[in-house]
Amino acid sequence: MTPDAFSRQALLELAHYRMPFGKYKGRYLTDLPLPYLVWFRQRGFPEGKLGRLLESTLAVKENGLEGLISRIRKEFPANSS
Repeated sequence: MTPDAFSRQALLELAHYRMPFGKYKGRYLTDLPLPYLVWFRQRGFPEGKLGRLLESTLAVKENGLEGLISRIRKEFPANSS
């Protein structure tokens, strides 16, 4: 993860990004179950933006920061980012 992985813009994007496919399609990434994210880590995150965001989501969850992301989502609605 790069040093600026949790820059303001990255946090805003993470707070509002939704899973684009599968069983959890439409859910915020931070609402994905931890075992699902761990499964991705074990098998390899997807390439590109989604993979980076899933990896960041796992780091957020492992460090108990879901509340921070929820607060960002509430205080900075998607239209204002």
